[in-house]
Order: sequence, then structure tokens, then C-alpha cells
Amino acid sequence: MPYLPSADLAPRVLDGDTRAIARLLTRAESGVEEARSTLDTMFARAGRAHVVGITGVPGSGKSTLVAKLAAAVRRNGRKIAIVAVDPSSPFSGGSILGDRIRMSDLFGDPGVFVRSMATRGALGGLAKGTLEAVDVLDAAGFDMVVIETVGVGQDEVEVARAAHTTVVVSAPGLGDDIQAIKAGILEIADIHAVSKCDRPDANRTIADLKNMLALGLTRLDRKAASSSTVPHASDARSRDAPGYAESNHDLAAWRPPVIATSSIRDEGVQRLLDAIDGHRAALEKSGDIDARRAAIAERRLLAAGEAMLREQFARHRDGKLASLLEQLRERTVSPNAAARQLLHELHIGDDR
Repeated sequence: MPYLPSADLAPRVLDGDTRAIARLLTRAESGVEEARSTLDTMFARAGRAHVVGITGVPGSGKSTLVAKLAAAVRRNGRKIAIVAVDPSSPFSGGSILGDRIRMSDLFGDPGVFVRSMATRGALGGLAKGTLEAVDVLDAAGFDMVVIETVGVGQDEVEVARAAHTTVVVSAPGLGDDIQAIKAGILEIADIHAVSKCDRPDANRTIADLKNMLALGLTRLDRKAASSSTVPHASDARSRDAPGYAESNHDLAAWRPPVIATSSIRDEGVQRLLDAIDGHRAALEKSGDIDARRAAIAERRLLAAGEAMLREQFARHRDGKLASLLEQLRERTVSPNAAARQLLHELHIGDDR
């Protein structure tokens, strides 16, 4: 395909043209200004896909599980796109594309699209262009868009601010009894998946997660005992049964299930997909899907504003910013006062 302006790629993307989608994603990831208007159009046309975030520590089997999940989605006749965020090389800045290697069985299926994105220094487990990539894939007609985070540590809570449903993957034998407890990972999960459940020590990880969830939910239920919105824990079915929320389709009754999976044996994958679909149904019935979309939009607004401020600061580094930096070095002005002065000089906000 010869070079086409982004505006000319737009109708092809909306028709599901794979090559046009790939080209527009590259421009979104690179921050090409020429593509800005087209990406804004993609945002306006998006909003139908179910966005699922999948996170977990390295070695938990996220990529293999995502590949099995994609196959299950396809068996149900739906289209799925996967944005796999890879760690960047400290030398080239590119990603190692490890997720594409693990998902090679999906290649050739027109109903599956896999895209690896390099973090390029971005924190929180997502790449800079991740959410705009989701817009493009959503507008292109994919029913489910999965964001698989980079898996570099325990601080990947950013995915919960980008997805409608968040799945946290844990695995036995990684050195921690419960990896998901750390740094708020437990709290962000709508669904817990324990991978490699064919291993003999998997039962301990499953039991530990259920115990921690029971403790947390008991505190929640006591706090809301006087409210009819959240039922008491004693009224709920077992939390490891994803059918609890799915049968009620009520987010107030949702209890994060713990799903045991094995990619080798292809066990638990359909159950995981059922839980994901059940969570979406609960979001839609309760109306909380609108609140989640609003929260995602607010986060994106703030992120875009921060990016613009950084660009403005960089642009004026040798001008207005230089004198303030010198004053900071000499400690004749505080960082807070300097920032307010700079914003005022750039005609951003006020100098209160």
C-alpha cells in the first residue's frame, strides 16, 4: 500500500482493513501530528467494544492465557484485538515482540488482530499510544479489545483506569504467596485468574486469594450493611463461581471470582470468558458502565493535558524556562512558585 494521508486511511480502518489499521496504529504510537484529526474521528466512532485489561507479574502466563482467551472468543463468533504492551529496549527503544511469538497460533485469523507496543519509558504498564490504539480497533469493528500490560512489576494499576473489566493473573511458585496483594493490585481486579492450575501448588494460591477476598469483602459488607445496594456476604454464592454475578447481572452483587486456568490443558478459559461477559452484563444493567467510561474519559483528558504541558515546557526550555531553572538552582524561588510563574507566562491558568 503506498503512503496515504491519515484521513484517507480512516474509511479503510472503519471497513476493517488490516493494513490500514496497522498504519494508523503506528502513527498513533509515534505521535504523528498529521494523524491527530483522524484519531479524533476514531474516538468519536468508538465506544462499542468491551475493553478488557489483563495484568499480572512476569512469568504468570498472561500472554499464553490471552491467546487461549482469543481462541475462545473466536469460537463464539466474535472478533478480538489484542494490544500487547512490551518492555522497551534501553538501547533501541523498541519492543521485543515476545507476545507475538507466544500468540503465533492466532496468525492468519482475520477475526484476530495482535499489536505489540513499546512502553518507551511510559510508566504504569501501558504505552503512550495504548488508548488511542484501543479507539482505532474499537472503531474498526472488533467486539473485544484486550490490553495486556507489560508485566514489569507490581505498579500496573493504570490498566484499571483504561478498561471496563480488569483481570489480574496470578501463578503459583513465583516467590510470593499472593503476588496480587501488593500495591493495590488486589483491589483493581474485577476477576482473578490463577494460571498454571495443573501445578500441584496452585491450590494454595487459589485458597490464599479467596481468603484475602473474603476478608476484604467482609469489611465492605459491614460498611454497607445498612444499605440495600450491596448484599451481605452471607447471602452471596461462592465467590469462585463466576455465575454469581452473571445470573444476577447486577454490579452491586458482583464479587470478583477466582478462576483456575491451565493454558496447557486448555482448562478454565471458557469459564474466564464467561466471567468477563458476566461482568460486562453487570456493568450494563447497573448503569455503572457509563461511570467507568466517564472515568476513563477524565483520565484521558488529564493525561492529554499533562502531555501538552510537557511539550510547552520543553519548547521553552531555552527561553522562559531557563531563567526559572537558574533561580531554582540558586534557591531564590521554590519549585511551586516557579511553576505558577511559568504557567502564567505561558498564559495557562492564573497566578493565584
